[in-house]
Amino acid sequence: MHHRFFASIGTLAVVIAVVLLVTIPVAGQAPSSTAKAAPAAKKWTPARTPDGQPDLQGYWTNSTYTPLQRPNNVTKEFYSKEEAAQIEKQAAERESEQTEPGTIADVHYDFTQFGLDRNQSTHASTVRTSMIVDPSDGKLPPVTADGQKRQADRAAERRRMGATTDDVRNMPVGTRCIIMAGSGPPMMPTAYNSNYQIVQAPGYVMILTEMIHDVRIIPLDSRPQLPQNVRQWIGSSRGRWEGDTLVVETANFNGKNPFQNSSEDMRVTERFTRLDADTIDYKFTVEDEKTWARPWTASLSLRKAVGPIFEHACHEGNYGVANTLAGARAEDKRAAEAAAKKGSK
Repeated sequence: MHHRFFASIGTLAVVIAVVLLVTIPVAGQAPSSTAKAAPAAKKWTPARTPDGQPDLQGYWTNSTYTPLQRPNNVTKEFYSKEEAAQIEKQAAERESEQTEPGTIADVHYDFTQFGLDRNQSTHASTVRTSMIVDPSDGKLPPVTADGQKRQADRAAERRRMGATTDDVRNMPVGTRCIIMAGSGPPMMPTAYNSNYQIVQAPGYVMILTEMIHDVRIIPLDSRPQLPQNVRQWIGSSRGRWEGDTLVVETANFNGKNPFQNSSEDMRVTERFTRLDADTIDYKFTVEDEKTWARPWTASLSLRKAVGPIFEHACHEGNYGVANTLAGARAEDKRAAEAAAKKGSK
C-alpha cells in the first residue's frame, strides 16, 4: 500500500508539471486568442427505458436516521455536517449496543449480528432535521376532532380486547406477518430491511418491498381508480409521468393498517425523480381531511443498494404465532390448575 501511495504521488507531480508547462505562457507572451475555456461539467441525464421513460430500475434503500417529525428542541431545517455526523455516531452507538444475553431482545433485535443496523448499510445522510418539509416546522399538522376521536376509540378497543395472546385476531398485523410499515404507501424506512426493487415495463411500474415481500403493481395507462367499495391493504395505485418524474396517486385503503392514525380515506401522492446514478428523490404528500387540518409533505432519498432482495419469510410459515398462542394457553392452564389446587385446600 505504501509503495502504491508514493508511486501515485510521483505520478501526480509529473502530471502537474506537464500541465503547468503547457498552460502557463512564457513571460511577456500574450495568451493565445484561440485558447478555449475549460468545458463545463456535464449535466447528469438519466438512462431511458426502451419506451423512453427515465430508468428508475434497480435495488434501492430508504434507510435513514432522519425522523419523520422534527425533534422538539430543534428549530432549523438542516443540521451542519458536523452536527449530522455526531447525531449519526450517537444513533449508531445506541443501535449497536449489545442487549442482555439470553433475552428475547438479544436474540431477535440485535441488529448488529447480521449487519442489519443502519450504520452498516447504505443510508441517507441525516442533514435534514425531519422528513416533513411542509408544514415548515417539520411537524404533522393539527389533528382534527374526528382524528382525535378515532385515536381514542382505537386505544379503547385495544384495551377491551386485552392481551395480544388471547386471540390471534388481537395480535398486531405485523406480528401476524400480514403487512409492515415499509410497504406503504408512503414508503417509510423500517428498523431493518428497508430495501426495494423497482422494475419497469411498458405501461407499468413494479415496486417490491423486502419486508414481507409486498408488491405494488402500478399501471400508467390512465385507467380510473377502483370503486370506493373496493379497499386494499396498500390501497390502489395509479401512476403517470410528469416530465422525468413518476407521479403515483394511491387511495382506497382498508383502514386496518392506519398510517399515523389516518382514516381509510387517506390519499397519498408520491413523486420519484432520479437525481443521479445512486439517488432517487422521493417525496410524498398525504391528504386526509378526517385526520389532519391540512395536507402535509415529506421528503427522503432512495439510495442505490446491492441486490438481489432475498425472501423475507417472516415467521417461516408463521409458526411463531401458533407457538406464542400455544405457550399462552399452557400458561393459562397452569394458572387454572394452581387456582383449583388452592381452592381445594
